[in-house]
Amino acid sequence: MPRIVVDVMLKPEILDPQGKAIAHQLPGIGISDFSAVRQGKRFELFVDGEVTEAHLQAARRAGEELLSNPVIEDVVNVSVADDDAVEQA
Repeated sequence: MPRIVVDVMLKPEILDPQGKAIAHQLPGIGISDFSAVRQGKRFELFVDGEVTEAHLQAARRAGEELLSNPVIEDVVNVSVADDDAVEQA
């Protein structure tokens, strides 16, 4: 079943204590390659049939009006899920 992915992230000027906590813990598990971490949210919206431009526009609207808090978050991506990339990850 086709999926649309909506990614929501905190706005850059908003502090991210969860991301800071994760970044602080990474060296403890032997990972020191990253200088910072920002956490976000991913939503998957399922579509019956082929994904159309209207579906993508509706998904963006849902992201902006329902899935995110526009005061502190931005919708940073709305796209059709790439199942091949998910299987390889």
